[in-house]
Amino acid sequence: MAESINALVEGCRKNQPAAQRALYERLGYQLMGVCMRYCSSRAEAEDALQVTFVKIFTRLEQFRGQGPFEAWARRIAVTTAINSYQQNRQQHVPLDAAEVTELAHADGTPFDQLSAEDLVRMIHQLPLGYRTVLNLYAIEGYSHAEISELLGISEGTSKSQLSRARRLLEERLLVSTSSSNYND
Repeated sequence: MAESINALVEGCRKNQPAAQRALYERLGYQLMGVCMRYCSSRAEAEDALQVTFVKIFTRLEQFRGQGPFEAWARRIAVTTAINSYQQNRQQHVPLDAAEVTELAHADGTPFDQLSAEDLVRMIHQLPLGYRTVLNLYAIEGYSHAEISELLGISEGTSKSQLSRARRLLEERLLVSTSSSNYND
């Protein structure tokens, strides 16, 4: 029977290699998914995952048990991946807050016809800044104020990048669905 997460955490606090390995095996896949959402390549995500686990193991005394351990570890993974994003950010031009355009979404969008795998692929193809804001807002549930603080950008830029990410996804989806309808 698998050990509880609390037992693994206690073993890790005692520097037990078997507990550390078991915790890595238990959370590694989930946290790799988090890192992949923010990193531009698998290699970068793997590096972020390794740094995440180093932080988890060296900061266990900061986990007070006031919520699920998995949520605490996930937050470390997000922060670590964001730090990787910030190191690579100079390659991307920030958007001006005046460019914010809110998009209305009608019911029955072409997204309804898209597989989860296709959607993940399309999101991963977004420019890094757009993808990061979209993931933080839509998947992780951060507010624009929190995103602004995490990324060191204005709230307007966060809103703009989210809007542009949505628009770009919609455009790519329309091209994708119209070409698949053409091929039918």
